[in-house]
Amino acid sequence: MPEHPLVPRTDSEKTAVINRLKRIEGQVRGIQKMIEEDRYCVDVLVQISAINAALKKVGFSLMERHTKHCVANAVQSGDGDVAIDELIDVMKQFSK
Repeated sequence: MPEHPLVPRTDSEKTAVINRLKRIEGQVRGIQKMIEEDRYCVDVLVQISAINAALKKVGFSLMERHTKHCVANAVQSGDGDVAIDELIDVMKQFSK
């Protein structure tokens, strides 16, 4: 992976993302417990759907920040084509 200049996340940005990921981690543990307890399949599937939605929300949040900071800075510094191509590639990967 090519080296890119980093626009550091603020402490509040880090805290917000980490807290979201910890909540998702708790949801995953909850599903593990549901399986151990032989819970109804539909209930498990609903929880899996909620986790998928939560992960997508975190991903879109990171993608938005990346676009507003990293890609914008690259465009301003004349390296926009590379940054935009990279963004498009990650968007394709994210949408699978």
